[in-house]
Amino acid sequence: MSRAALGLLVGMALGFAGWFGGFGAFLLVAALGAVGFVVGRVAEGRLDFADFLGRGSRDR
Repeated sequence: MSRAALGLLVGMALGFAGWFGGFGAFLLVAALGAVGFVVGRVAEGRLDFADFLGRGSRDR
């Protein structure tokens, strides 16, 4: 799936949540989408939390 199509689907999901559920539902869907994105990146190995926590192996 292309990034444009994925962006379209995410935008539509947020739009429906905002229209039918109000602003609170919009924020909930956006927050859960962000959490899912981060979990997916970690599962793929493209994101390492050690970099953010300062425990990663860094060359100084």
